[in-house]
Amino acid sequence: MITLYRYDAFTDVPGNGNPAGVVLETENLSDAQMQAIAKKAAYSETAFVLPSEKADLRLRYFTPGAEVPLCGHATVGSLYMLAEKGRLGEGGILVETGAGIMPMSVTRANGRIRIGMTQAAYREKPFRGDAAALAEVIGLTREDLDDRFPIVYGCTGLWTVAIPILRRESFSRMKPDHLRFPSILRDEPYASLHPFCLETVYEGAMIHARHFSSPRNNIGEDPVTGTASGVMGAYYKRHIASDPTRELRVVSEQGLEIGKDGLVETLVPADPSAQVRIFGTAVFAERYEVDPSTL
Repeated sequence: MITLYRYDAFTDVPGNGNPAGVVLETENLSDAQMQAIAKKAAYSETAFVLPSEKADLRLRYFTPGAEVPLCGHATVGSLYMLAEKGRLGEGGILVETGAGIMPMSVTRANGRIRIGMTQAAYREKPFRGDAAALAEVIGLTREDLDDRFPIVYGCTGLWTVAIPILRRESFSRMKPDHLRFPSILRDEPYASLHPFCLETVYEGAMIHARHFSSPRNNIGEDPVTGTASGVMGAYYKRHIASDPTRELRVVSEQGLEIGKDGLVETLVPADPSAQVRIFGTAVFAERYEVDPSTL
């Protein structure tokens, strides 16, 4: 039997944040079995912990529909579980992912484990499509967009589209039509959509957001996203911060509209070519057994 653990990332309250599946007994699993487990689990991502010849460990990430190169919340959940079980000590580690070998960190303070995740160097390119159609595909209108800031494709491992929205009240009206995403996102058809605004609920938060995934991943909404928060930290420093030449910490809140509140802290270095880092905690939620012979 294979044990599937669920850890909720970017929160210390079970049921909040973003649930991720984590599987430790992976060495004899085929790619098809990993995909079947992820589909059965039905979390936005399930991470599989493997040995690595290049790093301290390897993580593979599967959505219910496809393998993806990197996932922030599943990384935080996996490393938190390994640290909680005594399989990782404090300090830095190297993790092999589909997006490259990423430096990570484990720290403990006030009885809590905190995971730091380095992501790929930030890349950005303009959205050259129809802004009105982009607003429409998430259930809004052109007038709901905030023209002070650009719509861009951003990537720290996975492509997502940063969509500036004027008012937070608009977020409760969002109804994404996922199947239409690829036809509008012609430069990156499998990118996710990340509408955000600067009106926040939690003290200290700087960005309020939701995250809608590509239809190929068979996910509706990703509650609290680590990789997209990395993108938003770099975006904020480049397009919103008063001094984009300085190091910046950006706190994002997400998941409030669906009752999955979570917070992600992103550290964006002063050097624009340097890699961004996200920080978060997690909490154990549940576990159950999967019979590999049934997959």
